[in-house]
Amino acid sequence: MKHLLSSILILTLFVSCTKEDSTAVPEPVDYTVQNEKEISDFITTNNLTAQRSDTGLYYVIKEPGTGAQPTATSNVTVAYKATFLNGQIFDQSTTAGISIGLNQVIKGWTEGIPYFKEGGTGILLIPAHLGYGSYAYRGIPGGSVLIFEINLISVN
Repeated sequence: MKHLLSSILILTLFVSCTKEDSTAVPEPVDYTVQNEKEISDFITTNNLTAQRSDTGLYYVIKEPGTGAQPTATSNVTVAYKATFLNGQIFDQSTTAGISIGLNQVIKGWTEGIPYFKEGGTGILLIPAHLGYGSYAYRGIPGGSVLIFEINLISVN
């Protein structure tokens, strides 16, 4: 009996010391400082005049628009082109745009689109914590700054 208990104890220790569970989710990485520098460099390189919000979202208003102004819960129609800092396009709409609720999108859009009125155009420079975070998502590498050229067609 003593030998059996010793064997169970040794087996338990052996199992608990084996390789970590490969399905465990890694800890998130904070890209805030890195993204801030990347966005600042992009703004300088491209000679943009951008505003920075308290959350770290940068936005450039090319044309503010003259129509209705959405809120964070509005449904809007937006035409957009989405790129990484290197200019690689990872998504875009047709010129007719897409209709979507601003409470159903990444935080950068929920916060950024309401800076424009209908007919407004500009750029949203979205750090990872307001985009897809530190994990890869559908071809978007974790920690990515996202750039959206937007045209707010309508507040629905």
